[in-house]
Amino acid sequence: MSQDTTKYTEDNIRSLDWKEHIRLRPGMYIGKLGDGSSADDGIYILLKEVIDNCIDEFVMGAGKTIEISIKDKVVKVRDYGRGIPLGKVVDVVSKMNTGGKYDSRAFKKSVGLNGVGTKAVNALSSFFEVQSSRDNQVKTAQFSSGNLENEVGPEESSKRKGTKVTFIPDEAIFKNYKFRNEYVERMLKNYVYLNPGLTIVFNGEKFFSENGLRDLLEDNNNMDDMLYPIIHLKGEDIEIAITHSRTQYSEEYHSFVNGQHTTHGGTHQAAFREAIVKTIRDFYGKNYEASDIRKSIISAIALKVMEPVFESQTKTKLGSTDMGGNLPTVRTYINDFVGKYLDNYLHKNSDTADKLQRKIMMAEKERKELSGIRKLARDRAKKSNLHNKKLRDCRVHLSDIKHDRRLESSLFITEGDSASGSITKSRDVNTQAVFSLKGKPLNSYGMTKKIVYENEEFNLLQAALNIEESIEDLRYNNIIIATDADVDGMHIRLLLITFFLQFFPELIKENHLYILQTPLFRVRNKKETIYCYSDEERQMAINKLTGKPEITRFKGLGEISPDEFRHFIGEDIRLEPIMLDKAMSIEELLSFYMGKNTPDRQKFIINNLKVEVDLIEDKVI
Repeated sequence: MSQDTTKYTEDNIRSLDWKEHIRLRPGMYIGKLGDGSSADDGIYILLKEVIDNCIDEFVMGAGKTIEISIKDKVVKVRDYGRGIPLGKVVDVVSKMNTGGKYDSRAFKKSVGLNGVGTKAVNALSSFFEVQSSRDNQVKTAQFSSGNLENEVGPEESSKRKGTKVTFIPDEAIFKNYKFRNEYVERMLKNYVYLNPGLTIVFNGEKFFSENGLRDLLEDNNNMDDMLYPIIHLKGEDIEIAITHSRTQYSEEYHSFVNGQHTTHGGTHQAAFREAIVKTIRDFYGKNYEASDIRKSIISAIALKVMEPVFESQTKTKLGSTDMGGNLPTVRTYINDFVGKYLDNYLHKNSDTADKLQRKIMMAEKERKELSGIRKLARDRAKKSNLHNKKLRDCRVHLSDIKHDRRLESSLFITEGDSASGSITKSRDVNTQAVFSLKGKPLNSYGMTKKIVYENEEFNLLQAALNIEESIEDLRYNNIIIATDADVDGMHIRLLLITFFLQFFPELIKENHLYILQTPLFRVRNKKETIYCYSDEERQMAINKLTGKPEITRFKGLGEISPDEFRHFIGEDIRLEPIMLDKAMSIEELLSFYMGKNTPDRQKFIINNLKVEVDLIEDKVI
């Protein structure tokens, strides 16, 4: 061993500054990176971190309007709060552990208590500008990748007080990204549900809520799907909304702490589920099974806690057991509130109480009918899991709460040996699993849950996802349907979406279901290869490459070699999210596409038909 390698001195110890560390390990600060096709991709976390500061100003009674615009990747967020103290404008966005929220007198029930938020946005943006207006003065600071480039002011100004942040996420970190308005709007709606009186204007459209969590449940569901009117109860530090679905099998919870959407639940959500069961058992005086009470529930809870403790930097799961101050534990507080106010509501609303009891009894009857077949199916699943050729699993799962790659966990549902083989050989075995279908799945429209256990393919898919009881234990963050873009492939997609809509619609509501986009063309010359997902992209590639490039038209996934497939399911993966249109109930949706209304459907198909013409080019293979 050479003398140089045995030396270990102060010179060997390298200390990264704040921005270098964030750029080197962005996942520690904002979860996964992504390209914007998923609601938990990093670009939305950047936006959320900036908005959280505006929300804290509103909570403190300063500024009732937030203006947001996103255009050509440039994000602008303006609040009308107090404005950052001018002498601290640079420090607040570029020095770790600097911020007003450490003074708990100013922000007792704030979200962003770690002092990292806007620093992460700054470090991960190719352009970042913060402008603060207060006391008839304005100060502006501009950064690039966290480095201060320019500082102007304080100077005289007549601008309304408040803070404006402009940033462009760095394309070197967030590859091929684009903001999807649907995800941004959902985030903004959650902010207004939790902050009645707040107006958010996004690209000119206003968001405002009068009824808080009741509006949330109404906006996310069709009223015809609800068994009874929403029960909406509010206390000083708690708000809940509850109904049951007529059509949905599983449980659905929207939970929040201090305005933060805790998508992975936590102590408050566990206590809420427990409190509902206890209160309903006490009200009816019957020891109903917990799963029968909660089956088909659609609900929301928002809690305010002093100095909450979350299980990750992105604050998606609450770890706190205490409310803070002189208040009891989270569990006791929620149990006491639900026990008193839900019980009162049911006593005063006998029609709702009767409907709820009938629903519980139906769930009990169905559970007992299913118990025998469920046991057979489980035994069969256990046996086949030992040598299950359908599932090629990955190492990291969504349920691995401490793993920094858990949000990347994906299950590709494929059809046919060639497509399954290509994905299996080219996948990342740490985060990407493959489930192979043998031909077309069964059309489950109009069938009961019994079919999920009787049909081996559905049963194994349910077991692979681990969603039999609820989606809380879902093993993969992304469920990706990977079929050919031909008529058969489209039919398989439709049958799979029908299965999920019929039995697990919350997987779609919570944005876990996607279609894999694969290229239609490969355009290449001797120096460069470009994969094109549309005819426009094909034309741009032909214009870019010199000479007469070779053009290949891909007809199906099986034609794409594993070496090529690696490009389409790696960091440049393109996913199209499946989203529900709230204007149509799930029952109406399924009945239209899968029912017997053939003339209506034929008319719809003819009106929406797109005829694709194969363009014959020289050297098309």
